[in-house]
Amino acid sequence: MISLLIVDDHPVVRDGLRGMFSADPRFEVLGEAADGTEAVTAAEQLHPDVILMDLRMPGTDGVTAIKELTRRGVQSRVLVLTTYDTDSDVIPAIEAGATGYLLKDARKEELFHAVEAAAQGQAVLSPAVATRLMGQLRRPATEPLSQRELEVLQLIAQGRTNRDAAKQLFISEATVKTHLQHVYAKLDVSDRAAAVATAFSRGYLTPTPNTHRHQS
Repeated sequence: MISLLIVDDHPVVRDGLRGMFSADPRFEVLGEAADGTEAVTAAEQLHPDVILMDLRMPGTDGVTAIKELTRRGVQSRVLVLTTYDTDSDVIPAIEAGATGYLLKDARKEELFHAVEAAAQGQAVLSPAVATRLMGQLRRPATEPLSQRELEVLQLIAQGRTNRDAAKQLFISEATVKTHLQHVYAKLDVSDRAAAVATAFSRGYLTPTPNTHRHQS
């Protein structure tokens, strides 16, 4: 029997997972946690074989919790179960020490198999995540965007002009253009619209109510 700790900030999700696993004799749910801090505490107390870990939670997020579990030498395997599959979610989670990464649209038997594999220390990736990682490995290495470049790109994604961005960031319009040129080079694109689209697909930007498609 494989013991589990379920970590998710949504009670309905936790209840659903608990019900699903508790109904199968192969698994035993030892406990639940609503954020990363609770997860670390529970893992040290309960010693589960596998921790099902959401990533984006209020308070301590999943990646921070995985790093802390690794730092403390907790032997439980961490299987990320989340809605998000952007580079900015997948790669930090795996680098932090996650054994596997599944999306919440996984079928029940796929999830059961993933938990069994994770308990044995086998790496488990959903097909979408595996495809994304392969693309990341095949893509030429590039420098990450700087904080200022991200600020400029966020304003551009909101439809602001270079002049608007310069005023809001208290820099010159020429400096904005320079930052955009650096962004184009790092993202391997040639215009503003492509830069915004690529930034969203790679997880550099996340949609906000003020974000709309830039008209080039």
